[in-house]
Amino acid sequence: MSKLYLILAAAGLWFFLEGAIYAVAPDFMRRMAARLSEMSSRDVAFAGLASAVLGALLVVFAVRGI
Repeated sequence: MSKLYLILAAAGLWFFLEGAIYAVAPDFMRRMAARLSEMSSRDVAFAGLASAVLGALLVVFAVRGI
């Protein structure tokens, strides 16, 4: 499997999971959005950075086959 196909599969899985959460638990997602709007910009940026680093590590591990 090429790296491009792996990245496309990961993006597809991400959209699938996010869509499934919205479909199954829309009220939960509304509450999470409300909490997000109450957080400081610094906290949101830190959470985004942590998520990006974790995602990048997972992609690197998947591409290398570890």
